[in-house]
Amino acid sequence: MEGPSPTPRLLVGLGNPGSRYADTRHNVGFMLLDRIAAGRGLRFDSEKRWRADIAKDGDRYLLKPQTYMNDSGVAVGRVAAFYKIEPAEVLVIYDDMDLPLGRLRLRPGGSAGGHNGVRSIIAHLGTDAFPRLRIGIGKRGGGGAQTGHVLGKFREEERSELENSLKNALLATAQIATEGLSAAMNRFNQTPKAPKPKRPKAKPDPAPDHPEATPGGAQTPPQADQPTSDSLPANE
Repeated sequence: MEGPSPTPRLLVGLGNPGSRYADTRHNVGFMLLDRIAAGRGLRFDSEKRWRADIAKDGDRYLLKPQTYMNDSGVAVGRVAAFYKIEPAEVLVIYDDMDLPLGRLRLRPGGSAGGHNGVRSIIAHLGTDAFPRLRIGIGKRGGGGAQTGHVLGKFREEERSELENSLKNALLATAQIATEGLSAAMNRFNQTPKAPKPKRPKAKPDPAPDHPEATPGGAQTPPQADQPTSDSLPANE
């Protein structure tokens, strides 16, 4: 029986450097690390020897490789080796177009799944046994090449879902640090249930527009005016 997963000592957010790629779908890993740093009052410093921006948070590190996506493993391998961080202590955060926007997926390891940044990290760490947090960005409708989609900026109508996704990703990283990867997986890997359609309220039957019927189906004849005692003839 496997023991609990180790607490991550290195959080890696993947993306491309430069203002040209800021706020693009491929940079959600950078976005999340920026929010973690802002929330904890941390500052990223540029380290040319590692070709990365890095921030120290107690006994852990936040890392944004500055090598462009396809060579992300260069920085990750160098920092992990320098600080003697095991692959199982590295949490990699990146975009996944196979997940709908708003969905998260945590895994303890596995293949690159077609993501070049993760493929580079596997090559430089020499293993795929490191946890990762995938943030869904969805696919372009209609299929075809997706390069323009992942390198494009989020549309205005996607902003609300993106904010919700990043908020949940923040909660996920916090839970991993305090309760472990399995607990966070149980919570954040759940597929949201579709809301049940509301049943329309039954409308009352309209009032009948025909004369009131008596039992047996016969209609009640109109009542004639009844004579009063004053209108009767007096006895002679």
